[in-house]
Amino acid sequence: MKATYALLLTLLLCTCGPAPENDGPEEEPHPDPHEQQQDAGIHLTAEQVRNMDIRLGDFTDLKLNDYLSATGVLGLPPNAYAAVSTRAAGFVHDVRNYVEGDYVRKGATLGYLENVNFIDQQQYLLEARAELEFLRQELERQEQLVAADAGVLKTVQRLRAEVAAKEATLAGLSQRLEYVGIRAADVTPANIIDRVTLFAPRSGYITTINVHDGMYVEPSTELMELIDEDHLHLELEVFERDVARVEVGQRVSYRIPALGPQQYEAEVHVIGKEFNPKNKTVRVHAHLRGEQPPFVEGRFAEARIWLDDQTVAALPEAAVVREGETSYVYAAPDTTQEDEVTFTRLLVNPGTTDDGFTAVRLIDSLPAGMRIVTQGAYFVYAQSRVGSMEHDH
Repeated sequence: MKATYALLLTLLLCTCGPAPENDGPEEEPHPDPHEQQQDAGIHLTAEQVRNMDIRLGDFTDLKLNDYLSATGVLGLPPNAYAAVSTRAAGFVHDVRNYVEGDYVRKGATLGYLENVNFIDQQQYLLEARAELEFLRQELERQEQLVAADAGVLKTVQRLRAEVAAKEATLAGLSQRLEYVGIRAADVTPANIIDRVTLFAPRSGYITTINVHDGMYVEPSTELMELIDEDHLHLELEVFERDVARVEVGQRVSYRIPALGPQQYEAEVHVIGKEFNPKNKTVRVHAHLRGEQPPFVEGRFAEARIWLDDQTVAALPEAAVVREGETSYVYAAPDTTQEDEVTFTRLLVNPGTTDDGFTAVRLIDSLPAGMRIVTQGAYFVYAQSRVGSMEHDH
């Protein structure tokens, strides 16, 4: 029995003893394939580089502007509008076949105005002209008689007054005819007219038409409205916090979203002095430069007011790859002798973009002997994504 207890005790001690130690090597964690691929760089063959037209270059020192964003509309100053009206009452006839939106040149015939009073005014002019001629002849005769002591001085004085009065009457009648559009010097008994031509007072586009054949009009009647787009301008709204940075003469680039991406140019001309408390802005007036968009008054515009030039290190806009909130460029050794080219990704902080170039500040330093990919960066990026997906699988 005692032998049995001794055997059980020995077995229990063996079971409860310390676990045997593992003398083999510990298993290390597997590295992230994507991080390995980034650390090792992106590899392309020389043939791939040629086929993708990937080119290397350096930073360029350029004068790039900072800018303020603004919105506004295309507008016209008050003197760009012209109301077409008549200078006398009458009936309108033979109105030309214009429609709203048509362009007319200054002096173009718009129609004709008829009034019987035109005949009366020309008749009065001819009568005054004849009477003046008679009075001048009579005055000359009486002056000769007085010179020969055969006339009366008082008669000469009376005739001189009558000649002066008739000259005034004739001048007034001539001006009245000229005002309504009849050339007084051309009026003769054989060519008395009852109508005058209505001319366009200026060149411009017709915005409204309020006239038709047979319509009776007065000088206060507006027949048409013309606008002259030569004075087309931008009326921009600039936030109060930014207006102190705006100066007369600064360049403005703008686009009309309704017309697509095309950019147009303007120049700051007047900075408003009135603050708009509703939207916290000040109005800035800019004159257009160069090519202008097709005119439709009130069209919405998006604009950039460019501030003072500053010299910065810049790269072509396509050299900067943006992925979410991260931006970077690619660099490669400056050599064409290798069969394989390794590209390294460098984080950057992009700045202003202007005329196809972007201001760039490197976050990762550029390794010695390497240059920046200035063309074809997208292909390098695409290859890096392909390599990443292959590792994931």
